[in-house]
Amino acid sequence: MALDPIGAIQGGGGLSVRGVTGTGYLGSTDNVGGTAGAAGSNGFATALTGAVDNLQSLQSTSNQLAVSAVTGNLDDIHKATIAATRAQITMEFVSTVRNKGVDAFNEIMRMQA
Repeated sequence: MALDPIGAIQGGGGLSVRGVTGTGYLGSTDNVGGTAGAAGSNGFATALTGAVDNLQSLQSTSNQLAVSAVTGNLDDIHKATIAATRAQITMEFVSTVRNKGVDAFNEIMRMQA
């Protein structure tokens, strides 16, 4: 059984995590990343790629707001704090999913040996 390398993951839909991703406040019901459990042969790869893309967007927004806060161009410091927290939580979530995926892959490889 041949496995595609990680570099072959294509962009596309995303992962829907209410209250963690999106542009609303924490606890909002927006669904920015798409739908979880996308049908198809590479649904997990598509979901993971979408989550990483969303993480990059959140980190970029957080960095821009942090620079604005430091330079004094930001009136509401809460925006920067919330953006930084959202980026941190999303980073923890994506790295946890990645670690679980690697653990599952290693377990499958152990079963084949």
